[in-house]
Amino acid sequence: MKKRLLYLAACAIVAQLLASCKKELDVNTQERITIDNYYKTPADAFAALVSVYDRFGAQAGGLYDKAAIMDVAGDDQLAGGGGPSDINDLQVTEKFTLNASTGPQGFLWSRGYGGIYRANVLLAKINDIPMDATLKARYIAETKTMRAAFYFDLVTFFKNVPIIEGTVDPKDLYNVTQVAPAAVYAYVEKDLNDAIPNLPNTVPAANEGGRLTKGGAQALLGKVLLYEKKWQAAADQFATVNGTTPGGAASVYGYKLLTNYNDLWKTSNKFNSESVIEFVHSSNSNGNWNDAGASEGNLLSIITGPRSYSALNAQAPDYFSGYSFLVVTKAAYDFIHFDPRSGATVANLDSMVTAGAAKYSAGYNNTGFFFNKFIGRVSNKSPAGTTAELNFGQDEYEIRLADTYLMEAEALLNAGVSVAPGTRGYILLNAVRARVGLAPVAVTQDNIEKERRLELMGEGQRFPDLVRWGKAASVLAYKNFTAGRNEIFPIPQSELNNTKIEQSKEWGGTK
Repeated sequence: MKKRLLYLAACAIVAQLLASCKKELDVNTQERITIDNYYKTPADAFAALVSVYDRFGAQAGGLYDKAAIMDVAGDDQLAGGGGPSDINDLQVTEKFTLNASTGPQGFLWSRGYGGIYRANVLLAKINDIPMDATLKARYIAETKTMRAAFYFDLVTFFKNVPIIEGTVDPKDLYNVTQVAPAAVYAYVEKDLNDAIPNLPNTVPAANEGGRLTKGGAQALLGKVLLYEKKWQAAADQFATVNGTTPGGAASVYGYKLLTNYNDLWKTSNKFNSESVIEFVHSSNSNGNWNDAGASEGNLLSIITGPRSYSALNAQAPDYFSGYSFLVVTKAAYDFIHFDPRSGATVANLDSMVTAGAAKYSAGYNNTGFFFNKFIGRVSNKSPAGTTAELNFGQDEYEIRLADTYLMEAEALLNAGVSVAPGTRGYILLNAVRARVGLAPVAVTQDNIEKERRLELMGEGQRFPDLVRWGKAASVLAYKNFTAGRNEIFPIPQSELNNTKIEQSKEWGGTK
């Protein structure tokens, strides 16, 4: 999907929250695309929908995304890179030395509210566009699902955030105030419950791959309810997504675990049967260094590769030389080393060097262990004429089926439902293990937590999991994590200046 389809229109309508578009303001008004003269046709509605998807899978110009932030905040990966200030937003997150003025929170905030603004504009205008009623209902449902996802991330990352209804007049921007987290969760639940009936069960991968479906919205709602500790309600949502025979026949939405775990990380294997919500990337976007964050390529594919890498024989992987970020810790490698998912997850570069198969240059905080799921391959680099390192086309999973299996098992356990051998919770947990050839284990909180770490390592889930389990302070104490503060990010200083938004008490504020 061409996520930049509505760039000019977005600059005209998103000036409220996207300062990068200010350069478009000083132009002849007769040449501008405005809210008043746009949103007239179904094509306009579709272009506006694409602009919301653009923020949904957004990446920062600083060469990172939401998953990378969560990865370095956890205990499995280090920022790495070329030095202690290289991609500084990741460095300060890893060490928990971030503050209101320094860190990735500006990206997280603008990604969320930029997307919400675009969603609100489309929802305000679409009812006046003459178009097929069923198609209109679908566009509205997709937009509400993404708006819910934006708010869910914002309340998870910041806790104290405003709900912005409709389009706010610029003169009122400085009067926006925050609401209680419970109100945000209620808003998210309502958006998702409104959206689910009007989303399709499936979409054709060839021309609609990556668009939201009923199963994607239900999985997101289940996750939201899980975070709220509404255990049975969460399990009920996941049950439809996961199907009646987990690990066996496909669910009503066509979801099924892939037979081979390694196949999840093949660039060509987009929109597979395990993908529930997927962020789409392309090797044909012509992204360049003028605005790396605007590239459609997967930036993780270049930043995770080893520096100055060279394959010395045919047995060595064809890694594209990268920047040595998101390196795996020795503790994480030891944890996963004897698990069948280890090879797909971690590349042991030092063992390749010792064997004479490859060479590379050590980066900052080098461990010798690299995050293998997303390292770009020479065989997958973009076509000639593009900036290859910015245009790798491997997609990212926002939610995949093994994740929803484990979340449902966790919800059932905490709901007090029997999880003895033969029960649904037992089958769910052990279907994930059976896929990689592991024997069944009892359904306990500890076993679920271990399985999530092994299955989802490096996919942006570890830090939020530790926080919601109440274990971040103990697990991350060695990284200067401060209990009662680092569970959330500070609200960006730029959002506090001359506004009614208050900093969270955890970060020295009053909210």
